[in-house]
Formats: sequence, structure tokens, C-alpha cells
Amino acid sequence: MPATLEDIALRTHMNLPYEQALERVATALQAEGFGVLTEIDVQATLKKKLNVDFRRYAILGACNAPVAHQALTTELEIGLLLPCSVIVYEDDTGTVVSILDPQVLVTLSGNTVLQPLMADAHARLARVIAALTPA
Repeated sequence: MPATLEDIALRTHMNLPYEQALERVATALQAEGFGVLTEIDVQATLKKKLNVDFRRYAILGACNAPVAHQALTTELEIGLLLPCSVIVYEDDTGTVVSILDPQVLVTLSGNTVLQPLMADAHARLARVIAALTPA
């Protein structure tokens, strides 16, 4: 059975306003060694390009430089899947955060040498989600 998007993501729901959640995501990523290289404001982009209204939604490109360097050294084509995608968006009761599980990169690339590296990245990102998940 093919995986769904929810099967390949680490996900949490925060009972926080969008802007506050976005700040907490960046802080939690930084605590685990990830910087935010890119931030796409999907709402603003869709308004500008298509003149349509959309919920507040950001796509963050997060990167841990040592992990990225090792992955690229092992498999040059892995760059197609970097940086790590993090989405943050509003729903009716707060803000959703989803992060692509880096272990999916091993499956997609077929390069099992990446497994320990992606397991480490998974553990770091799981701690990010845990830090964002309400107790």
C-alpha cells in the first residue's frame, strides 16, 4: 500500500496563534541544529500570483549543515530532496506543524548508506515535534 503524506511526516498541532507558532518552530529547529534557509509565505504568494485568498501557510526549508554535507557527500542526487521541508499552517483550532521524515530520503534514494545519518536527523526532528507538542 502506498504511503500517504501523513505516513511520511512528523506532525503536531499547537494551540497557538500562527505567528507565535511560526516563531516557536524556528526556535525548536535551531535548538536541534537546524537553520531556516527559506521561508515561503504561501498565502501572500497565492494572493499576488492568482489573487486568491488562502489560509496562513508557510513552507520552511530547514537545514542542518553537517547532516546535509554528509548526505550530499554520500549521494549527490539527495540535493533534490533538500532542504528539509517544514510546513506551518492555520486550521480552525490553532496551528499545524508537519516535517518531512528524513528517513523517507533513504527509501527514495535507495542508498542505505544514508540510513544512520537519516535516523539521526529523524531523532532531531522528532525532538523538535516533541518540543512543540502541548503537554
